[in-house]
Amino acid sequence: MHPRRKAERSADRGRTIGWLQDGVAARQVAQRLAVAPSVIIRLKQRFHATGRVQERQRSGRPRVTTQREDRFIQRQAMQQRMATANNIRQRLQATTNTVVSGQTIRNRLHNFGLRARRPVRGTTLTANHRAARRAWCTQHVRWQRQQWAQVLFTDESRFCLEHADGRIRVWRRRGERFAEGAVLE
Repeated sequence: MHPRRKAERSADRGRTIGWLQDGVAARQVAQRLAVAPSVIIRLKQRFHATGRVQERQRSGRPRVTTQREDRFIQRQAMQQRMATANNIRQRLQATTNTVVSGQTIRNRLHNFGLRARRPVRGTTLTANHRAARRAWCTQHVRWQRQQWAQVLFTDESRFCLEHADGRIRVWRRRGERFAEGAVLE
């Protein structure tokens, strides 16, 4: 679960207990928080039994990395956006002696909202390129719909049946397509 959402849920739990102690009905609290009434009743029972609103420790595989190592992973991906998960894994191992898999690195980066995406190729336009584009635009600015209907625009798509296609990828969040470091010059 995302850390911010976990903090919001913790704050909601405290608020819920406060409302219940103020005499607000469990159904009304459930409506305010847009959750099922059974969630509120279970929380109330847990609070009366343990005196705490936090969930108890669950079974499952313990995390291999600490929060500090997670921040290190995120920092590495943000500083060198074209680094692969295995490159980041090697740097983490060299720095902290923590051995993790490349998939663990990808999972941590996904938790931070970072995804491996194809970088945008930045166009390097010379003065001649700009002049030619401007001339083309001024020639075609008054074209009608029938004239544009005669033009065929093509797009090239690439399909890869293998896992590794040899393409460079960058780590970026949604909306960072043109961010500095995510554009390939």
